[in-house]
Amino acid sequence: MAECSISCDQHDYLEIACMHGYQVKLTLKDHQTLEGKAIDTLTTAEKREYLIIDNGQRQQVELNRLKKLQVMTSNAQFKEVVF
Repeated sequence: MAECSISCDQHDYLEIACMHGYQVKLTLKDHQTLEGKAIDTLTTAEKREYLIIDNGQRQQVELNRLKKLQVMTSNAQFKEVVF
């Protein structure tokens, strides 16, 4: 198993968001925000981890850039994760 660039508990929330296709708002460490549907996570051969979101086009966001994830989907299992 690859070493988590974020805590494994936080990684679980990303997996839940992808499994349910939640609409999410991401705040990155550089204060940039992105919104889209959580699609999947990806680990490269170099052990870099990404969240894939769809906001009209698929975009890969490296997990170590995440500051906060907010779930915009109503009745979601959780609302926010701070990294």
